[in-house]
Amino acid sequence: MAIEYGNTAWVLIATGLVFIMTPAVGFFYGGLLGKKNMLSVLGQSIIIIGMVTLIWVTVGFSLAFGGWGQPYIGNLDWFMLNGVGTEPLSTADGSYYGATGIPGLAFMMFQGMFAIIAVALIIGGVVERMKLKALVIFLFIWTMIVYLPVAHWVWGNGWIAQLGAIDFAGGIVIHITAGVSVLAAVIVLGKRLSLSNCCPDIPHNVPFVVLGGALLWVGWFGFNGGSALAADGIAANAIVVSQVSAATAAITWGTISYYHLGRPGVLGLITGAIAGLAAITPAAGYVDVSGAIAIGLGAGVFCYGGILLKKKFNYDDTLDVFGVHGVGGMWGVIATGLFSTGTLASSRVGLFYGGGFGLLSDQIIAAAAVAAFAFGVSFAILYILKKVMSIRMTKEEERIGADITQHGESAYGGLF
Repeated sequence: MAIEYGNTAWVLIATGLVFIMTPAVGFFYGGLLGKKNMLSVLGQSIIIIGMVTLIWVTVGFSLAFGGWGQPYIGNLDWFMLNGVGTEPLSTADGSYYGATGIPGLAFMMFQGMFAIIAVALIIGGVVERMKLKALVIFLFIWTMIVYLPVAHWVWGNGWIAQLGAIDFAGGIVIHITAGVSVLAAVIVLGKRLSLSNCCPDIPHNVPFVVLGGALLWVGWFGFNGGSALAADGIAANAIVVSQVSAATAAITWGTISYYHLGRPGVLGLITGAIAGLAAITPAAGYVDVSGAIAIGLGAGVFCYGGILLKKKFNYDDTLDVFGVHGVGGMWGVIATGLFSTGTLASSRVGLFYGGGFGLLSDQIIAAAAVAAFAFGVSFAILYILKKVMSIRMTKEEERIGADITQHGESAYGGLF
């Protein structure tokens, strides 16, 4: 198959856009924390970029995307990228991951950025109390036995794809897995010392939060638009509905906050936009603008409620990863079963477009199965780690902050 240079150029650009989302997460999360933990989040983001890249190019890509059609996990045919080169990538049965004429290496690296950002999202739930060594071990194991199998189930023609569920850019693979895994992690870890005593540190740098959120928003155009794997109408649609959903969710969140708290906070507005982007991710290649408005509206409502859940159930998800990404991802996956037009990247039609309950039921099954799997496995990993090593910072380390105790440096040149 000949290389399509326009498509290749777009996927390479999209790869760069998705990459910038991981340091953006560092600024978004870091600004929400107190001064003494800012640098630790940036450091963890860099560690994740390095660790997941090495996993991906050695065994990760092959396990996620090799073994086309095997129900649960791929194979090692592409170990160390053997056979993954400058030509479009063909599977054993003749199916093409590079059906749009992009090189195998371009597809591999684009998907690698998805793995990196999925892992990076998790740190927002466990910051300020989990030891760096334990975090790295947990995330390494999590990548191998949670992310890679789920990616294969959905995008490697595994059992979820064979069921008929659809996930354009990672609502199941990324947002549900990361969000639900955080919920399991915070149950095992327990509350932060600051929250147990009184209340957590207030966000120390709201402009950093907005900066990180804005960079995530820009990166999401590559995240969703690049998932078309072509510079075509599907990519254009994905970018448009991503913008519409984010904008709708931001305004919805601000409106709810105005009536709930008497003011539309800036943190809430940018968080709402991120919720809208998380929710549209699985649907971006399947819904039109009206569907995007509905998904953004739902994201604003459900994710706002998702954040309130931690007060009701008294768990300490530091930066609301479950409330935004877990709840947003689940809503988006289900909403795909409601609003898929059947005229874009999939012929499957949602309930509100005359498709009946077929797609909707498949989406619910996929979301529930992955949520249960991610929660159970993440809980088990951390429970076992807790038995064999110290996974929490000491009270004194929490008081001093992770910047100094875990990295020996401070973001602002002093001890806060």
